[in-house]
Amino acid sequence: MNTRKFKFSIEPWITTKEELKYTTNIFKLLSRDMKIMSEDHSATFSIIKAPEWMNVIPLTSDNEIVLVEQFRYGIEKPTLELPGGMVDEGETHDETARRELLEETGYTGKDWSYLGKVSSNPAFLTNYTHLYVVKNCRKIQEQQLDGNERINVHTMPLDDFLELVNEGTVHHSLVVAAVAKFLLWERTLAR
Repeated sequence: MNTRKFKFSIEPWITTKEELKYTTNIFKLLSRDMKIMSEDHSATFSIIKAPEWMNVIPLTSDNEIVLVEQFRYGIEKPTLELPGGMVDEGETHDETARRELLEETGYTGKDWSYLGKVSSNPAFLTNYTHLYVVKNCRKIQEQQLDGNERINVHTMPLDDFLELVNEGTVHHSLVVAAVAKFLLWERTLAR
């Protein structure tokens, strides 16, 4: 295992002022004044303060993956994704992973592994997305969706799903990041 750490060398911007501009039911829009000290250069950036998120790669005992199909309002199209969601206040990302998988799909599993976290979009989002894989999943109940969720559940062989990622049918960046972390995790287990 490579134990070398990357040493960042770029000068950081320093926050000199931060102002809350707008609050929604999920996000807070911030205006952040920042400065590069060595250049005496300042700029204002729009930042979205968001809660932590999580995604789960649920695998059945037959190595099929459990997926959710839903309509996404931003791109105004359906997507095929991993179960996941927003970490509620007072809840750990581990608790959220188990809850969201069960609510969105009706599935649960016994063998959970944490794959790590990725920056959701560090250019303007403050949060991270935590990633899990759970093996030996099985359906134990019907979905328990909230009022705005419309989710179709699909299962398919893992290799078929990976091909959908490769060809671009599955294009949600956080799902693709989860797949990358999963494949690296599997490679580490195989050593």
